Amino acid sequence: MIDYLNGKLVYKDPTHVIIDVQGIGYHVKISLQTYTEIKDEEQIKLLTYLHIKEDAHTLFGFKHEAEKRLFLLLLSINGVGPSTGLMILSSLSSAEIEQAILAGDVATIQHVKGIGTKTAQRIILELKDKVGKPGADTTGEPIGFLKSNNKIRKEALQALITLGFPKAAAEKNIANVLKKTTAEISLEDLIKASLKTS
Repeated sequence: MIDYLNGKLVYKDPTHVIIDVQGIGYHVKISLQTYTEIKDEEQIKLLTYLHIKEDAHTLFGFKHEAEKRLFLLLLSINGVGPSTGLMILSSLSSAEIEQAILAGDVATIQHVKGIGTKTAQRIILELKDKVGKPGADTTGEPIGFLKSNNKIRKEALQALITLGFPKAAAEKNIANVLKKTTAEISLEDLIKASLKTS
């Protein structure tokens, strides 16, 4: 089991990073929370979870222990796989997820793409006694605004497609968010808002 990676950040986008550890490049899937936290660090340490299937070994990375712990708790729920767990952590902050669980807020959790009513109820029921207190500071600072609207649109589209959205639906969601936004919007905020539009 690979518990963490400590190395040079070679590549970063909203859904994955590549970390060079002594000449070996590790492809690690990440959430928007971790993407925000990483910023432009050259040396990086990510806590990891290795998911093994017959046809693939996939690494998932987390900047903070709280996010990794929440991810593992979500995986313990029947019907929540690693991709869905990452989708939940990309749509909501760790604090928002914990608060929704503690408050029994099915609607907030159900708002995440791929989560139905029964799964949302199961998450709340099974994790209510396991999550931390509400209001814990697990969210990072927002990343700086990106100047190029075309660049941000393209990167957000790629991230949504990687997260499992059909291209047409992703483009529509992004367009809807940008239509309502008067100020510049960061890549992370655009992806988050597009995930919630679905």
